[in-house]
Amino acid sequence: MRIILSFLFSILCLGLHGGDFDGLKGQIDIAGGTAHIPVLKDAAKNVMKDNGEISISIAGGGSGVGVQKVGAGLVDIGTTGRKLSDKEREKYPLLSYAFAVDGIAVVVHPSNSVDFLTKAQVREIFSGAITNWKEVGGEDRAIHLYGRDDASGTREVFTKKVASSADRGVVVVTSNGAMSGAVASDRSAIGYLSIGFIDERVMGVALDGVEPTQENAINGKYPVVRKLYMHTQPSPDLLTTAFIDYVMGPEVAPIIKKHGYIPTCK
Repeated sequence: MRIILSFLFSILCLGLHGGDFDGLKGQIDIAGGTAHIPVLKDAAKNVMKDNGEISISIAGGGSGVGVQKVGAGLVDIGTTGRKLSDKEREKYPLLSYAFAVDGIAVVVHPSNSVDFLTKAQVREIFSGAITNWKEVGGEDRAIHLYGRDDASGTREVFTKKVASSADRGVVVVTSNGAMSGAVASDRSAIGYLSIGFIDERVMGVALDGVEPTQENAINGKYPVVRKLYMHTQPSPDLLTTAFIDYVMGPEVAPIIKKHGYIPTCK
């Protein structure tokens, strides 16, 4: 699996050598999925540091918002943590660029003794069939569910691949960062977020015996993976094109890795 993925990524990356910003100036507006923000902020800082007449703004809002805004021409780049849906493609003729691979992890409070679950157990937890941690080997304590809003690509992938009812009966948070903070403050919590956002505040739960690490995501062992995308109008301007090439090129690959993702271009 690793060899196949590496081969495919190599094909996708042919011809991408980083953006050329010489002589360019202007504004790039980006909005959408929150998983992308740390990478794109660092990339934008590098570009603006070396190019005083370029300004780049980055906002969240979720994958659905990213598609809507770039489709309506309100931003130059819309970001999503999933592929465009068939309905979105019919409505907006966008170009899509996958720049990183990410896994989505089930997370709990670090004090929780439950550090592994099956996908079936997670489905039962989010459906309400399992309501107490003692039912899965933990303490006698009610389970508190946390999820994402319906604009979230993280939620869409999680509900598709793990728990189809994960958008009901939960405390809704608006970003990966907010999810991390919410779970970190609640000993009874269970939620889900991008593997790149796992830190000492939350504990990633092994799913069907596989630890939620990016290494396991890229080698095919971890089952809940997705790509992170940038999307533009069919004919982006030179500045936007240069930034897309930069993010997809070798200079940003270390930034992507630093934030816990796997670059599609190395």
